[in-house]
Amino acid sequence: MKQVVQNYKSGELALLDVPAPGCKPGGVLVRSAFSLISTGTEMMKVSEAGMSMLGKARSRPDQVAKVVQSVATNGVPATYRKVMGKLDSYTPLGYSLCGVVEQVGAGIDDVKVGDVVACAGNEHALHAELNWVPKNLYVPVPDGVAPRHAAFGTVGSIALQGVRQGESRLGEVALVIGLGLIGQLVTQLLNASGVRVVGVDPDPARCELAERLGAAACGDPGSASVESAVAELTGGMGVDQVYLAAGGSSNQPVELAARLCRDRGRVIDIGKCRLDLPWNAYYEKELDVRFSRSYGPGRYDPEYELQGRDYPVGYVRWTERRNLGCFLDLIARGSVDVEPLVSHVADFEDAVETYRRLEEGELKAVAVLFRYAAEDAPAVEAPEVTVPKVPELPRPSGRTAPARRSGPVRLAFVGAGNYASSMLLPHLTERDGVELSTVVTTTALSAANAQRKFGFGKATTDLDAALGDPAVDAVFVVTRHSSHAELTRRALLAGKAVFVEKPLALTEEELASVLAAVEESGNDRIQVGFNRRFAPLLREARELFGDRTGPASLRYLVNAGRLDHGSWYLRQDTEGSRFAGEGGHFVDTASWLLDADPVSVYAAAPAGNEDLQIVLGYPDGSTATISYVTSGPSSFPKETLDLIADGKVLRLDDFTRASVYDGRHRQWVGSRLPKARDKGQNAELAAFVRAVRTGGPMPVPLESLAATTTATLAVRTALASGVPVTLAGAR
Repeated sequence: MKQVVQNYKSGELALLDVPAPGCKPGGVLVRSAFSLISTGTEMMKVSEAGMSMLGKARSRPDQVAKVVQSVATNGVPATYRKVMGKLDSYTPLGYSLCGVVEQVGAGIDDVKVGDVVACAGNEHALHAELNWVPKNLYVPVPDGVAPRHAAFGTVGSIALQGVRQGESRLGEVALVIGLGLIGQLVTQLLNASGVRVVGVDPDPARCELAERLGAAACGDPGSASVESAVAELTGGMGVDQVYLAAGGSSNQPVELAARLCRDRGRVIDIGKCRLDLPWNAYYEKELDVRFSRSYGPGRYDPEYELQGRDYPVGYVRWTERRNLGCFLDLIARGSVDVEPLVSHVADFEDAVETYRRLEEGELKAVAVLFRYAAEDAPAVEAPEVTVPKVPELPRPSGRTAPARRSGPVRLAFVGAGNYASSMLLPHLTERDGVELSTVVTTTALSAANAQRKFGFGKATTDLDAALGDPAVDAVFVVTRHSSHAELTRRALLAGKAVFVEKPLALTEEELASVLAAVEESGNDRIQVGFNRRFAPLLREARELFGDRTGPASLRYLVNAGRLDHGSWYLRQDTEGSRFAGEGGHFVDTASWLLDADPVSVYAAAPAGNEDLQIVLGYPDGSTATISYVTSGPSSFPKETLDLIADGKVLRLDDFTRASVYDGRHRQWVGSRLPKARDKGQNAELAAFVRAVRTGGPMPVPLESLAATTTATLAVRTALASGVPVTLAGAR
């Protein structure tokens, strides 16, 4: 299928061929009929992409701060790869469309194939021929509403939420500053509510349009006619509410709002304009400044938008979905007329040229629609999600290694997110004897991005096709944590070698299912992404430390830091605890340094925060204490480690410096000067590829991977019980 995309680094716009999305549970697959260009939001994004790198940095200081923090945590090379990977990727455009339901996912019963729906969301209602849309981001289109009008649903919801934030009342007077698409809709909604509107915009054509659609008066922000209209309509008191629907860097809108608003009036920011509030003016009138967050309650809440969890109507009357349905109902009843806002309708094939004309000012428009070609073909059938059949294998007394390969090792990636794109794939593309065969993602554009950047032979959303491909030697599972165990199980049963990012499993039951798949298939070719044991600096330090004769004490401080609000790591109900997700890294590193698997786990957590203190016991009496803290300062190194035994100390400072004290003097590993941070990903990948190519043993024995996972999961049990947990089957 085709989709409109933009490269944020170069500014390039393209109509790209991408894999069709699959129809996942909890949503529907929609074939687009019309999609709407937001001439404000989208064109601002298009304009930003054309800026220099310095211009981009100035326009997004919030992202610059994140880059600085990433440098402190991960070092310059890793941060550079991460940032450039994000910038040099195609990103989608669009967030408001109308289309026909082509396929219904499991759990959906409010629409059927063939129904016309309006869809919202900058990840789901894209300028693309097909979109998968979750339940709370679509609504059926009422009878009598044309699809081209229903495509306004999302921007209509934005305007409607702004009006709700203004708490307008019958008979009041409002000032709408900015008469672009959102401003025109706000004007109509207020007029339908019995509120008289004065509009402000420097474009006379937009002022004329707003007056035609119900505004009492409109004019240029600098003209005396606007102030005269406000004075006449309000008896000199000033407007009851001001809606800021303008963009740009001028502070004129907020200054005008203060001048024309009445005492204790309301100012609602809907657009993205400069907000340097003149303190005296806002203080003296005690103005109430409010923000309107996009389409309404539910926006930016992944449980609402992605998982379909609605808010009770008794507590939240108007959610995203209810706003969307309400706006379409207003169109159906004739209270809002969007047809006069349609400045241009372009065929979808002309999308790139349409954006060019808008950006260069050749096409003057309030609203532009893309029209998609009608499809007479039957609905797309979703690939069945089944485990590929595996031939029955004899049960050998010991598992046999696969034969040595003569050609390149052919890899399939399931998932191509930020970690895969910045920490794994760059190393693999530089390695001889590796062929990136297939990339599988749930979203079409991420697969296309990975194919373009890393040279995959195929990009698809069909997992079964990759698992069933006899040409694929190994599968990388680099998806969200909750899917790791199931995808690993399926890949093992399909006869593939598997590299799965940590964690291997989030529960004991998931771990048991993976081990059962190994037993059933006879395939134990698995590696978990515990990369730190492969870090060159740590391996050199271990060699310099030498063998030990007595028990050791190991202290591992992990300054994990706080996660951003909304991070999927925080979804403990689906993705497990944060430590369950990444704690295996530190357990594995300790076990590798102590050359054994843990036999006991004790854990404690201080009251009031998420910090963990974990003590691992080992067969020879050695102990490893892992302090996993989220409350530490971000300026402090993320990982520091001390290993003490036989009168010697191994010291590791965040994978940049390492040294060994032997009782007489300190020996630096290589040099006392900090090195570039290398946590072992490249060496780990080299070891995995070598094992697949030669048929030799996996880099880490399966028994050790299982023991590390068991110990990591036991932390939860130890926290709940308050006593040490004894681990069964430790070697």
